[in-house]
Amino acid sequence: MDVARFKKKPLMGILRGVELAIFAPLIETICSSGLETIEITMNTENAPQLIRKAVKLSKSKLMLGAGTVLNMESLKTALDCGVTFIVIPVFIKEVVGYCVKNKIPVFPGALTPQEIYRAYLEGATMVKVFPAKFFGPGYFKEIKGPFNDIELLACGGVTPENLKDYFANGATAAAFGGSVFKKEWLKARDFANIGQAIKRYLEAL
Repeated sequence: MDVARFKKKPLMGILRGVELAIFAPLIETICSSGLETIEITMNTENAPQLIRKAVKLSKSKLMLGAGTVLNMESLKTALDCGVTFIVIPVFIKEVVGYCVKNKIPVFPGALTPQEIYRAYLEGATMVKVFPAKFFGPGYFKEIKGPFNDIELLACGGVTPENLKDYFANGATAAAFGGSVFKKEWLKARDFANIGQAIKRYLEAL
C-alpha cells in the first residue's frame, strides 16, 4: 500500500460476505467509481480466492488489503494472496508487530484513549476507531486533543452526510462497508446503485 496515495483519497471500502460469482463485475464497478482502496475480510467465504482474483482484476488500480485478520495464520494467508495492507477490528500484538517489522501498513482497531494510544505506540499506520458511530465525530476531536500526532481511521457508521464532520474533527481517513455493499444490492447484482453509493462518498470528500 502506498500510504501517501491513500491519504490523497482517504476512503476504504470493506467487502464482507461477497460471493465469488459476482466478484468480477463488482471489482469493475469499484474501479470505475473512482475508489482506490478496499479490504476483503478474511471471514468471508473463499477470501483467499477473492483476494487473488481482485489482485488480477484490478491491475494496480486498487490498493488491496485484508480485514478481520485475527491471527498469524490468517495474516500469512492474506499476504501470500497479494494484499498490501492489514486491517484488524482490535489490537493483536503479534499481528501488528509482524506488520511493523516487515513494513506492511497496518490498521488495528481501538476505541478507548488507552487502546488508541497503545496501538499508536506499537506502530499502527493509523488507528481504526471502531465502532465510531456510537461516539460520533465529536469523539475524534476529544481524542486529537492529547493525541494530535495519532492518525485515526473512522469506521462504523460513517455516511456521506457525516463524513465531513469526521474529517473536520480529526479523522485522517474513513471506511465504509454495508452501507454501500448492501446484501440486497449484491444479491440483485445492482452494481449501478453500488457505484452511485461509492461516488456519493467520494463527492463528500
